[in-house]
Amino acid sequence: MPADSDRAPGGQPRALPSLPHTWRPLGVRFAVIGLGLTLLVVCAAAWFGFDESVRDRFSFLQRLTLFIMGGAAAACGWALARARVTAEMEALVVVNGFRTRRLAWEEVLAIHLSEGAPWATLDLADGTTISAMAFQGSDGRRARDGVRQVRALIDREDASGH
Repeated sequence: MPADSDRAPGGQPRALPSLPHTWRPLGVRFAVIGLGLTLLVVCAAAWFGFDESVRDRFSFLQRLTLFIMGGAAAACGWALARARVTAEMEALVVVNGFRTRRLAWEEVLAIHLSEGAPWATLDLADGTTISAMAFQGSDGRRARDGVRQVRALIDREDASGH
């Protein structure tokens, strides 16, 4: 992002969010909820639309398989929808899928959301990077603004000498 992109209109530095502050993806959550509900309604309508003789032809194992597949789809949707980044006074908490990472501010060097990237990445002091799926590229300005806020918090930590 250009250097001036971290400034508000008029050239003033952007205000830091009050802590704790949580960012979540918007588009992914709408997609998961919308697709999940649509799939549930379609499957329920199909099941109850069958005659009883057709439903009786499904064995216990076939029914169990359908429930397991539905549960797996729900678990994947839940993992996507629960992505978030929470900035606290002492740490940045990153939740991606089923994994939660608590990073001290000193561990976080930078955050990037490259053009065309699916989500933001965090550069860590140990030379690794991790995804920050709370900032989805498909969320556009909302994600870019969130990345700028986290970047301002990282810069604040750097300036305070931690």
